[in-house]
Amino acid sequence: MQQRVLGRTGAEVSVVGLGTWQLGADWGEVSDADALAVLEASADAGVTFFDTADVYGDGRSEQLIGRFLAGRGGPASGITVATKMGRRVDQVAENYTAENFRAWTERSRRNLGVDTLDLVQLHCPPSDVFTDDAVFEALDELVASGAVRHYGVSVETVDQALTAIARPNVATVQIIVNAFRLKPVDEVLPVAVEAGVGIIARVPLASGLLTGKYDLDTTFAADDHRSYNRDGSAFDVGETFSGVDFETGVRASREFADLVSAEAPEGTTPAQAAIAWLAQQPQVSSVIPGARNVEQARGNAAAGEIDALGTGFDDGVRRIYDEHLRESIHPRW
Repeated sequence: MQQRVLGRTGAEVSVVGLGTWQLGADWGEVSDADALAVLEASADAGVTFFDTADVYGDGRSEQLIGRFLAGRGGPASGITVATKMGRRVDQVAENYTAENFRAWTERSRRNLGVDTLDLVQLHCPPSDVFTDDAVFEALDELVASGAVRHYGVSVETVDQALTAIARPNVATVQIIVNAFRLKPVDEVLPVAVEAGVGIIARVPLASGLLTGKYDLDTTFAADDHRSYNRDGSAFDVGETFSGVDFETGVRASREFADLVSAEAPEGTTPAQAAIAWLAQQPQVSSVIPGARNVEQARGNAAAGEIDALGTGFDDGVRRIYDEHLRESIHPRW
């Protein structure tokens, strides 16, 4: 697995990491045994970067990672863990305070079983948080206290990302970017690499659309965000299917699967091609697909070893985006 520097943290992490929202079992049951098996399979396949948050399963995801790392030698495991904070309260800038930051990071330290958190990210806060100097002074204090080594931000929009990158001590920006969400590729990635800020690419499969496994008859459980958040009633609609209308996304995904068959190495699945395409963007530090079982974890990690997809594949990605998605997606995020 190729390793890349995670922005201003200076840490080297695998170009394909693991997102662990699903291990919190917020949208579909995942047993402790299955969750730990996913973590083990990922690490055994060369994944050295786990991304979590204090609200995933109300801390369950962090706790499971802590259990796993304790059994793998703790710091000697070589795995960097990024967590997030800020979604445990109403989403107003007034709640992003030094007092809350201290409480949230203390809770995450207990959950993960560590004295110092590798990386803490503000978890998609309101836009005015990014322009509040007091917020970033409080984050600097966390670093000075030894509670965290580095901090970054998770964002919804390109504008938020660019504002954060201008902050001198922001180490990383986590943003939705994939073959169905190309604006960050053109507008964020070049600026981030120039500033030395790491890019963590989340929702790389557009909530599963890019696996090519969905059709117009596909349904999801009532407690799955792919059901309850299609209209954005629970959180930013861009987190679900990358904001793509489901029917449009299914049509685009069929063309993406055809592109994979024509341009990717033989045996590459659409999911692997989608992950590999992102991982092969040199400005991306790590791509963080989720996995609900060992097979998915191993398949995702293998995407980090796929040969260069080439200009024909890249041209096809942009054609699909321009024909099906640009008009509705590009102006929003």
